[in-house]
Amino acid sequence: MSSLSPTTYSLPEELLDAGRIDGAGFFRLYRQVALPLFRPALAVLGIFTFIGLWNDYIWPLVVMTDPEKVTLQVALANLNVLYNADYALVMAGALMSVIPLIVVFLFGARHFLRDLAAGAMKMEGPGAGVPSR
Repeated sequence: MSSLSPTTYSLPEELLDAGRIDGAGFFRLYRQVALPLFRPALAVLGIFTFIGLWNDYIWPLVVMTDPEKVTLQVALANLNVLYNADYALVMAGALMSVIPLIVVFLFGARHFLRDLAAGAMKMEGPGAGVPSR
């Protein structure tokens, strides 16, 4: 949660005050004002957390005692030892282990890429929206 601290401090107090003037309570302010602004940060945090947990190697290696129930990363490491480094099999397993990461990234990336593009398009002042040459 400490990685969300800069995002929470960057929330404009004027938006919260405007919501309070409109009669919104704490949970409504959170759901309708703060949460949409935090969506890109939450998406990035969710993606990084998933990648970190998915690629975890040491903890499952220490905790899992049954060789039938090891995680994919531990099984890939065991393939190098058990089959004298059959690289075709190891690379096929590595490809299979990357597919869930790509899927999570594609679903999560739309949240922060859309907001990033929307923030880049906002221009103010005379000549706004006219590209410079």
